[in-house]
Amino acid sequence: METILVREALQRSPGSDPVRVQGWVRTKRDSKGGFSFIEINDGSCMKGLQIVAEGSLENYTSEVLALGTGCSISAVGPVVESQGRGQTVELRAERIQVLGGADPETYPLQKKRHSFEFLRQLAHLRARTNTFGAVCRVRNLLSRAVHDFFQDRDFHYVHTPLITPMDCEGAGELFRVTTLDVEGIAGKGDGKVDFAEDFFGCSTYLTVSGQLEAEALACALGRVYTFGPTFRAENSNTARHLSEFWMVEPEIAFCDLDQDMDLAEAFLKSVIDALLSKGQEDMQFFDQRIQSGIVETLTQILESEFRRIPYDEAIRLLEDSSKEFEYPTTWGNDLQTEHERYITEEVFQGPVIVYNYPSAIKPFYMYVNDDGRTVRAMDVLVPRTGELIGGSQREDRFEVLKARMEEKGVDPEEYGWYLDLRRYGSVPHAGFGLGFERLVQFVTGMANIRDVIPFPRTPKSALF
Repeated sequence: METILVREALQRSPGSDPVRVQGWVRTKRDSKGGFSFIEINDGSCMKGLQIVAEGSLENYTSEVLALGTGCSISAVGPVVESQGRGQTVELRAERIQVLGGADPETYPLQKKRHSFEFLRQLAHLRARTNTFGAVCRVRNLLSRAVHDFFQDRDFHYVHTPLITPMDCEGAGELFRVTTLDVEGIAGKGDGKVDFAEDFFGCSTYLTVSGQLEAEALACALGRVYTFGPTFRAENSNTARHLSEFWMVEPEIAFCDLDQDMDLAEAFLKSVIDALLSKGQEDMQFFDQRIQSGIVETLTQILESEFRRIPYDEAIRLLEDSSKEFEYPTTWGNDLQTEHERYITEEVFQGPVIVYNYPSAIKPFYMYVNDDGRTVRAMDVLVPRTGELIGGSQREDRFEVLKARMEEKGVDPEEYGWYLDLRRYGSVPHAGFGLGFERLVQFVTGMANIRDVIPFPRTPKSALF
């Protein structure tokens, strides 16, 4: 007998051959006529499938009548034309097997609206709700679109280390990895740690980015990308920050900043197009229930040519504005979300790429322009969110890179292998990084980034 998904059952034409569907009960309504209507969902789509269970079923009185929200069942029967409203087909059950019960007195996801704050405490169950089931399906669609985009353009998918001795961004917001007796060290109170005795023989951390290693691979394979988890020990409790998140990071040899911006624009349009064409049901839900107009915003991005302006012009636009900003808008300061949203929403009414940022506010690895005061960095800004992608042309000149390291307080001795890439066959190269959860948050309109990853990791919170 064929076992099919709920999504497949809903798309079938009525027939007489029985099929098997399996899922979790969302609702059940018992009729006085001696039969029950059971709606189940298996996560394959937003809608549930109605199952009609007649009183003549062998276990109707003993088990079917006792079913409640959260129970799991397997139902066998033909898909038939529905006589009720809201669905075109339903399954007429010839047999129902209860796979797992759920105590209605304690099952926390009843048929009512729950706050997202409440559901974060139930991360092991919240994917069964409409919202978080849709979030997971969108993550899946976007993940596939990421790989499709790069694979179609002859990029190699590479795996960079999660444990590293280096701080790529130089911000110092690192999670240490150690097998040393931390409690014993802390008990001594002298603050001295001999990391030569540690597992790797040196200080190691969870990675904040795979970029540096990706550069090494790009300087052999040409075009590479990494898509994996990264970690930041940033004590920030905002709706835009996570301690563990996923990053998409392409790196391209023989590439300058203009080509990098071209790739970033093409990438963003490609994954959005895939989402809108393949995730219509879920996106309709987000547009109706979460953020009105989100589909229109995404469609506009597809149809827009991204405006490109230098940082100097962005600062002029902010300084000439009559709008009062919380953060300073003078040259040399980084752009904040309020600035980015003003530029995209009020000035250009669409996506913008800002490039050539002051060298003082950017990491050591970015290519220094001839003016000596700016670097070839770029940020892709979008309405409602601000920065979505950050990238740069990498510094490929040995002496300039070494000087930048010293200027930023980075020890060149610790980055000897990175400098070797500039010693042996150096080439212009560039890349960018996109926080995957930030992308999911943008396309769904979800207000809090904790609600677009299955099990969020944030300061003072590592549940599940």
